[in-house]
Amino acid sequence: MGNHQALRASYPRHFPLRTTPQAYIVLDEPLYQGLRRWAKRDDITLSLKVRDLGKDELDMEEDRVLTDIAERWVATFSRKTAKTHAKVWGTSKRPRR
Repeated sequence: MGNHQALRASYPRHFPLRTTPQAYIVLDEPLYQGLRRWAKRDDITLSLKVRDLGKDELDMEEDRVLTDIAERWVATFSRKTAKTHAKVWGTSKRPRR
């Protein structure tokens, strides 16, 4: 079957069903051991360590996508064709303070 470790939560039958979404993942042994040591060093569970790493990676991916969008916008932006705030939104009907 290979040299893999599976992360899977197992609960006794008397525990209520979990409402938190869960994922079953298979890791190579060196990766599993490294994550296990890292979680132990940080004094958190292996599940929390994997969750935190997943959240961090999702944040980094979001940053990459938003950077790509911004770079495309900058590359195509032209002050000559850009609309002013007043042209887009019109003048404010509220009196100035």
